[in-house]
Amino acid sequence: MSGLQVTDLSFAYGARKALDAVSFDIAPGAFCALLGPNGAGKSTLFGLLTRLFTAPAGEIFVAGQSLSETPRAALAQIGVVFQQNTLDLSLSVDRNLRYFAALHGLSGAEAGKRIDAALDQLDIRARRQERVRDLNGGHRRRTEIARALIHHPSVLLLDEPTVGLDAAARTGITDHVHALAAETGLTVLWATHLTDEVRDTDRLLILHRGRILEDGIAAEKRGAASLTDHFLGLTGAAV
Repeated sequence: MSGLQVTDLSFAYGARKALDAVSFDIAPGAFCALLGPNGAGKSTLFGLLTRLFTAPAGEIFVAGQSLSETPRAALAQIGVVFQQNTLDLSLSVDRNLRYFAALHGLSGAEAGKRIDAALDQLDIRARRQERVRDLNGGHRRRTEIARALIHHPSVLLLDEPTVGLDAAARTGITDHVHALAAETGLTVLWATHLTDEVRDTDRLLILHRGRILEDGIAAEKRGAASLTDHFLGLTGAAV
């Protein structure tokens, strides 16, 4: 197996069920949009995928590695960008990325080579020596995505990665991540509550109240309606 497989994943916070028998399978090179209103269970799912906590039921395989049986091997195949900024604002882009590379046992020329490649992929190499504090929101997000690519993961997880960005920055980030999936074979799971971030050609998962309501190609699922109208019809959520 490769890509990302989730089978019958459930999780509850006390009596409240956050995820209920969630299953999906994302192939290598696919860009999959996980679309759901706030409170749908997206962040809970990401917490389980990154082993911030574990589920009592269900299985997760990352690039063929079981997250429960071989967690270190599975996690090594994951790059992740969370909603909240996790960069050190006082350090340069380069120092932030070198610190992350060191955590993965990379240093010297090899670390530099990987950092160069990641920054080129996100088109921010010119910002390498700038302090993160001095970057705009879009460039900070690109830096976080570049950092997530340094260890050459097979799967990239992005949890609401455009929160707080303006329309131009949102479009730029979305375009770059689509290109990564298409050009490198990276499996992408992009969580969002914004329908305009989903392309007709994207794999689409609609998550609502902890359950997958739809799974398929976005254009096929929305039919003649706009994705916004289709999403509202399924969930009644504001977008």
